[in-house]
Order: sequence, then C-alpha cells, then structure tokens
Amino acid sequence: MALHRPLARTTLLLSKPALPACQRRQYAQQYNQDIVITRTGKPILRVAGGRSSLGGHTATVFGATGMLGRYIVNRLARSGNTVVIPYREEMAKRHLKVSGDLGRVVFLEADLRNTDSIEESVRHSDIVYNLIGRDYPTKNFDFESVHVEGTRRIAAAVAKYDIDRFIQVSSHSVHPESPSEFFRTKWQGEQVAREIFPETTIVRPAPMFGFEDQLLHRLASVSNLFTSNWMQERFWPVHVVDVGAALEQIGTDDTTAGQTFELYGPKNYSLKEISELVDREIMKKRRHINLPKIVAANAQEVLNKLLWFPVGCKDQVEREFLDQFIDKNAKTFADLGMEAGEISNFTFKYLQMYRSSSYFDLPPMTEKEKREEKKYLHVLDDQ
Repeated sequence: MALHRPLARTTLLLSKPALPACQRRQYAQQYNQDIVITRTGKPILRVAGGRSSLGGHTATVFGATGMLGRYIVNRLARSGNTVVIPYREEMAKRHLKVSGDLGRVVFLEADLRNTDSIEESVRHSDIVYNLIGRDYPTKNFDFESVHVEGTRRIAAAVAKYDIDRFIQVSSHSVHPESPSEFFRTKWQGEQVAREIFPETTIVRPAPMFGFEDQLLHRLASVSNLFTSNWMQERFWPVHVVDVGAALEQIGTDDTTAGQTFELYGPKNYSLKEISELVDREIMKKRRHINLPKIVAANAQEVLNKLLWFPVGCKDQVEREFLDQFIDKNAKTFADLGMEAGEISNFTFKYLQMYRSSSYFDLPPMTEKEKREEKKYLHVLDDQ
C-alpha cells in the first residue's frame, strides 16, 4: 500500500491546473519510481534519481580495483545503486569509496581461493560482475588459477544464491587452441561460467585505453624500450569509459542474459601506428628496439623471476604476434544503441602530461603547417 501512495499523490498534483509547470515537474521527479520484476521474481525499486537516490540494484564487482573496475563502480554508484566491492589490498580500494553516497559503496575483504568470502560477497546482490584477470603469472596466482578456478568459484556462488545477472568479462581473441595461455584460459573461464550458470553474459573488450591504461602510457614511457614483431600486432582499441557504460547497461537489461558481446573500437590499428600517434601527441620520438621472439621471451621470463616488480612475461611476448579477431556471431556496441569513441580523439587528454612545458597546451602541427615551417630560415636575433 505504501508503494502506491506516492504514485497516487503524483497523479493528484499533476492534475491541479494551479501548479506551475516547473513545480509539477519537480513533484513528478520526486515521486517517479518503477518496480521491476527480475528474472528470479525479485522486485527492484528503480528511481529516477542520482547519487543520493534510495533504491535500485545491489551489485557485486569482483576486480573493481583494476582499470575497468573504477568506471563500472562509478556508473553504478552514482545512480543510487548499492555496490559491494570484494578486495584483497586495503590501499588499492580507497579511491572507490567516493564513487557513491554514504553507505552505498560497501567493502568486503575476500580471497579468490576462499569460497566463504566469495559467497558472502554475492548473497545479497542481484547483479554480479567478474572483472578479475591476470595479465602475467606470479608465484601465488597463475593464469589457470585466476581465469578458470577463480571463475568457477564465483559462478558457483552465483548459482547457489540464484543471482539474477552474472556478467563475465573475458578478453578479445579468446580461443581454445590459441598459442597464448592467457587467451586459452580466458576461453576456458567462459565455458566454466556458462556450464555452471547458463544465463551468464560474456563480454569481450578489445585492448582498452584511458587514464590508467597499459597502451598509450606504455608507448609514451621512456622505459618501454624493447618490443617484438616490429610492432605489427593489429587490434581495435576501445575507450574504457565506453566499456564501463556498456557493462552498466548490460547488467540492468535482462534481455542480454546468456548473450556474448564483443566490445571494440571503430578503427583498426597496428601497434606501430598507435606508437606514431603517441609520438605526434607528446611531440617526442620514443625509441623502440625490436628483439627476436625467443630472445625477448626468455629475457622476460628471467627478469620476472629475479626482480620484485613486474616486467612482463613470456606470454605477453607471444601475444604481440597475435592479431585481434572478432566473433561475428557476438553482439556489439550497436546492439546496445551505443557508438564507441575513436582513440585519436582522446590522445591529447591522456598524453598531455608527457609533453615539454614549452608547448604543453599547444596542439601538434598539421602536415601543412610543417611544410610551411620548412620554407623559412630561422635565426636568433642576437647572432
């Protein structure tokens, strides 16, 4: 009875001709609400509000402390949803606290090998995202323990509590016979998730760029000196903001259950072309030395064992020789009514910090401006 009272009040107020239009809109927004029945019959109260709204979904985001995690957490929390964030490291999750209003972002300490902590993280939720991935193996977590066994535990917890939606974020170019162990185990994780929870939505993002990416910043850094395959790897880079927006829409749309999405950018690039784009944007020439595959792979393997900080791994070298391929049967941004941004429109925003202070705010010269510049001989006035 209490749920229908605000709606009746809204109808009464809107029918009064004495109220100004702005005041009628204010009352309509204040009392506008909608009850949505989910796949399992659970009622969800959706409100047309923002950060301080009460109502909406409860979503658990595994891997929220990574690059993509902060974007989906921000979009969910600012809409009034409750977001549960399982974490391992105390300092790695601090920045996510301000994503939502007080009490809307909940942190739970969890371990991927601890089934009880995983179940505790999902049992009150109606949406679960699994963003956990391992780009290089460590002594504690290899590819299979994270991408396969970790997914198995999360999917089992989702099935146990019959969660409405489970979104498994995989990777582009996954294949059961891929030369890369990363791509093979990501594909195995997809099969495990679908086997345990058939309504799983698979999302395969292309290499992402953004403020914290390992694409633009890696190419702009001085430390990125050695490469393989002459930087001929080809892929469709995608904006991480677009992927976050797509994940939010997928999570709240029950028609996407059991579907597979390939999220990629509008233009295909080689790594060399993106490197040239980065050089033009930072107005510097970064040197890249090409190493044979066997030399680069063995060097990465040895350094990864000797040094205490990550320097890459053998599998990352293998991935430099694999072009991205797209599943033609999968859905894309177009099926969500979205259009992905093109990487060249964002490079100034993300790479400006690498410029010299002499031309920090200046755009790079066009080809026409460079030709005009060569027509003149520049000398110093005091010579």
